[in-house]
This record gives sequence, C-alpha cells and structure tokens, in this order.
Amino acid sequence: MWTRPRSLDDCYNILDLRTLARRRLPGPIFEYLDGSAETENTAQRNTSAFDDEKLIPKCLVDVTSVSTSTRILGQELAWPVFCAPTGGSRFFHPDGELAVARAAAKSGTLYSLSTMSTYSLEDVAAVSSSPKMFQLYIFKDREVTRELIERCKRSRYTALCITVDCAVAGKRERDLRSGFAAPLRLSASFIGSFSLHPGWLLGQAAKGKLSMANFANSGASSFVAAAKLLNPSLVWKDVREMIELWGGPFAIKGILSTDDARRAVDIGATAVIVSNHGGRQLDGAAASIEVLPKIAKAVGDQVDVILDGGIRRGSHVLKALARGAKACSIGRPYLFGLSAGGEAGVTKALEILRTELIRAMQLSGCTDVRNIDESIVRKF
Repeated sequence: MWTRPRSLDDCYNILDLRTLARRRLPGPIFEYLDGSAETENTAQRNTSAFDDEKLIPKCLVDVTSVSTSTRILGQELAWPVFCAPTGGSRFFHPDGELAVARAAAKSGTLYSLSTMSTYSLEDVAAVSSSPKMFQLYIFKDREVTRELIERCKRSRYTALCITVDCAVAGKRERDLRSGFAAPLRLSASFIGSFSLHPGWLLGQAAKGKLSMANFANSGASSFVAAAKLLNPSLVWKDVREMIELWGGPFAIKGILSTDDARRAVDIGATAVIVSNHGGRQLDGAAASIEVLPKIAKAVGDQVDVILDGGIRRGSHVLKALARGAKACSIGRPYLFGLSAGGEAGVTKALEILRTELIRAMQLSGCTDVRNIDESIVRKF
C-alpha cells in the first residue's frame, strides 16, 4: 500500500517529490509552483500526451552498458536532460538557484538561470564552473538587456536563451484564488497558510529580504516592477540583434510552430526549445511532444532541438529523443525536489530521471542516446 513520503528517502519518483513539496511549502507558494494558466489543460496534456507514444523495444541487444553523454549548445553533458530557467527559486527553498546550480553540476548537466532569479547571475556563476545558460528577456530599455549580456560574458556563462512566449502574462487562476498574485491579497487563509509553515518562514528570514537580484541597481527589485520593464513589442529582428551581440550559443525558447523554428534557424539561433512555458501562458496550446516531430524534421540538424514541458519520467525523455529531440529541459521536477529538500532534493530529482532513462534505454534495446530514433516509438 502506497504511503505518503515523509523524507527524500521515501521518494521513488517525481510525483513523490511533488507530494513532499506540497507538505513543506505554504499553500499559496505550492499553488504558484504547481499551477498553470486558466483550465490548465495544456499543462496536463504536456505530460499525458507522452502516453500516446508507445515504445517498441528491440530485444537481444547487449545493454550491459549504455552511453548517455551528449553535446548541447556547444557543451558536453553527461546526459540529455538539463535544468530549465525558473523564476524566483528562493520561494521554494532559501538556497534557491544556488542549490539548483550545485546539483546540476554534480549531475554533469547544464543549469539555466532565469532573468527573474532571486540570486544574482554573478552569485550563481560562482558556485561551480559547470556549464550555465542565462535566460534573457528583452526590455523596453535596451541598455538593461545589453548590460545583462555583458554581465553574462564577464561571469563566463556558456550560452544565452531568450523566452519568446511571454508577450503578456498568462491568466494563472490558482494564484488569483490563493492571493499569490499581483498585488498580493492578504486574506486570513493566506496568512494562516504561512503561519502553519514556520520552517519555511525561518529559512527565508535567515537569508534576508527576497528580491529580483539581477535588478538590484535598477530599482526593479520585485517581480511586479521587473515585469513592467519587459517589452511586449518584441519581433524577430530584435532577437537577431541579441544573437549578434552575444556572439555565442543562443537558444530560442517557446517555439511551437515549424515556421517559427525555421525563422530561428534563419536568424542564427543555435537551438530551439520546443515549449509552451509549462502551460503557464496560453491554455489550449499544443503539448510540446505533439509538435516536436514536425519541428525536428523541419530543421534537421541545423540547430539543437530541445523539448521542454511535461517530463515526469525517464521514459518520457526516451520518447522525446526518439521523436527528434537532442535533449530535454525540466522545470517543475527539480523545483519539487528543491522544495522537498533543497540541494539534496534537486539531486534526488535528477538521479530519479537519469536512472529511469538508463533503465528505459536498456529495456528498449538502446545503447547510446545519440543513436535513438523513431523506430522505437509508435502511435496506435
């Protein structure tokens, strides 16, 4: 009989980490992490659509050892999963982005830092020498964007990523109901939920005021103030300018159409990240895995194709690779781990997915992630 996990040792999958995270976070914080836009159909479909992809194993293959190493955005990674950019990680644990960066380094993979991080890009860069990507927004004041790019160069980030599906904020109804929206709605139930989690409160108090650390000198230290700097008139030529200014590996995140994928190639992107923002922006958008095959075929090997959204199992990673992705990025899975147990929890989440991927490869007769193709998946 299944019992609710009480510690990281009791967590055997990502959903166990989610259960533990729910216990350890104040209600509004958990709903912010777990919730999506409107009816949340897209977020749910991101994961359930993997069930439509059925694995067809190849038997009698020597799978004594398998290779999971790959090369993404010019970097050698130990396995084809990396940590996607997520804003405000200190909401989930006092060590926030620092804990995630350290865990990613131990796992031999890349960490992507959000512009809306709660530790500065310099502080995160200092915790390890492992590959890091900075997720960039283009602001109304282009000097803000240019300054961030220069700071990334000085801090030796290996790649940049621009998220292009946030022209306006999605309607996140869980946040509206819980009060964890802009502006905050401090109801009795909101305050009561925080009072029931003294460990969370003490942890946050020990680290001082929570703010958007990358904007400490711009007067936009809150989520709301920083969001007001964003430029909703962003077009392709603006992204091309940022690619040229950076001069290194550059990913465009939020691509769901083949036409947009081709345009990303045309303006010089290194990678396209097939993503619907975890269902947090446009509810009713296609699931990432549903559009992945056509995008992969449209761009071929001209760019790295990365799938983002819905990954909860190692077998999901295997299916994405079979459908044309070179790697996958995850957000909520590692944030569940962070919420459940800080750096150790992130390490646990990554270990779960990596061991599940290796097992799925062995059971499917796959010996190298670089040679996985659509012959092992089929829709019925």
